[in-house]
Formats: sequence, structure tokens, C-alpha cells
Amino acid sequence: MSGRTIATGLVVCALVATLAAVLLPVQLFGENASAASAPAYEDDGGGTVSTRYGPLTAMDRDFVRKVRLAGLWELPAGRQAQERGRSKAVKTAGDHLIAGHTELDRRSIEAGRALGIQLSNQPSEQQQGWLAQLDAAQGAAFDPLFAQLLRRAHGKVFSLVALVRANSGNTMVRSLASRTNSVVLDHITVLEKTGFVDFGNLAAPAPGRRAGSTTSHIGRSEVIS
Repeated sequence: MSGRTIATGLVVCALVATLAAVLLPVQLFGENASAASAPAYEDDGGGTVSTRYGPLTAMDRDFVRKVRLAGLWELPAGRQAQERGRSKAVKTAGDHLIAGHTELDRRSIEAGRALGIQLSNQPSEQQQGWLAQLDAAQGAAFDPLFAQLLRRAHGKVFSLVALVRANSGNTMVRSLASRTNSVVLDHITVLEKTGFVDFGNLAAPAPGRRAGSTTSHIGRSEVIS
């Protein structure tokens, strides 16, 4: 076999290897991965409807409901942090939660009324479980539990906020998403500053969540419309 043939073969092998290196990440991290990691929202079956603020989709409605639900448990959690937190950083995080969700709660109610979205008046069953855990936490156990529960919850909603802000055609929903993005990022920051966040366990199922449980966005007994 001539040296020229060998050289040609090496060039071909190098090209094949380069092509494989380019295509493999596309296969592993392209459409399949993006679909698997895409933030989820619940489809209420109402389709897209026209409003004076632009089209309102199922994603938009679910987002407004989630903002309202977040305040229904994070406001009392923030008050607990103010009253029961042992560290100054946890008390500060509680202050930020109360300030941020007081504003977002008002905005979500305004959006719900303007857009005809029914909103819950009580936390979901899962959120009530988280509040019960905080109620039961004694002494020094409160601060790390508070930080971990709240940081995990904010991290999960962060991707949905970005999705809504980037894709919603409804001006009122986009405005709510813009403000929610700022508030959630602020809360993530102050929660991390407590020093109690266990980053290795943020992706784990939230404590107290039962396997197979679902979260209802509309309270059984009371709604805001």
C-alpha cells in the first residue's frame, strides 16, 4: 500500500470522526433533550381566546394561576421566616418574600379579573403540605428547611417564567412575567445567601410530595374571577 493511499485513508477517517463529533451533540442535546427539559404548563382545555390585551393561551392562564398560587403559600412562609428564623439572612429572605409576593399577588388578581381567569383562594394540597412541614419544624431545623423548600420552588418556576415572557402574545401576561422574573430572581438570590441551600438536592422531589400526586390550580371551595 502506497504512502499516498495511507494518507488519503487517514484524511477520510479524520473527516468521519469530525462529522460524528458534530452530529453526536446534536442528537444528544438537540430536539430530544430540549423537549425533555422544556418547562411544563398545564393545559386547561380552553384553547386560545381573544382579549383586548392580545391572544390568551392555556400557557398564559396556567402562568397567572401559578403566580397566584405561589403567593398563597410563600406569603405565610415569609411571615414564618420573619417570626421564627434564627439567622438574620433567613429573616431577610422572609422580608423579600413578603414584599415580592404581595406585589405579584395583587398583579395576578388584576390579570385574572381582566382576562377572565379563575384563581384559587387557597394553597394547593402540596403547598399546604410544605407549610405544615414549616409549622412542625422545631428550633434550628426551621432555617434550612425554609431555605430548601423555597429555593427549590423558585427554581422550578423560573424556566416557566422565561418561556411565558418569550412566547406570550398577551401584553398583560408579558408584563406580569417580566415583573415575576425580577422578583423570582431576587428571591433565589436572598435564599441562596442564607447559606442553607443544598444545591445537590435541588432536583430531588420536594419533601412531603406524595408519589403520583397532582396539583390543582383551582381551589375547590373558593375562586377569584
